[in-house]
Amino acid sequence: MGFMDTLKGLFGKGQQLASEHSDKIEGAIDKAGDIVDQKTGGKYAQHVDKAQDAAKKVIPPKQ
Repeated sequence: MGFMDTLKGLFGKGQQLASEHSDKIEGAIDKAGDIVDQKTGGKYAQHVDKAQDAAKKVIPPKQ
């Protein structure tokens, strides 16, 4: 098994785990955004919300 095959296998396993735990990942994204908003006094809330939405779009749907 070559290096690329190993990477493909790890990537597939990562996608599977992300799919299984998508609700927890989305919760972590929300929590991180809340912390940033709190630390910046909401000054960048619009940008944080946009980043949160983009991050959530990358998470594979729950199977």
